[in-house]
Amino acid sequence: MVYAFTIDQNSFPAAKISKISDLTNLALPLVTIGAGLIFLVITLKAAFDILTNGDNPDALKKAYAAITYAVLGLIIVIASFLVVRLIGAVLPK
Repeated sequence: MVYAFTIDQNSFPAAKISKISDLTNLALPLVTIGAGLIFLVITLKAAFDILTNGDNPDALKKAYAAITYAVLGLIIVIASFLVVRLIGAVLPK
């Protein structure tokens, strides 16, 4: 006896992804949101370090560097998001 089921879009959600562009349209916003959350955590931790280590110049340098790197990382993620969207708009479907 063989037990089988039909894979369609109703019974198997991954069947909705038929092209790489569908996968990109699904994953790209999730990655961007994840990067934004990581930026928020790093920025809050660095701000806490600035508030608690006001007398230690080395700790302040590290905290300011962490904020700088977090901002640069977020800019890179947003720029890559925009580039991928631009490429998707330019290329034929």
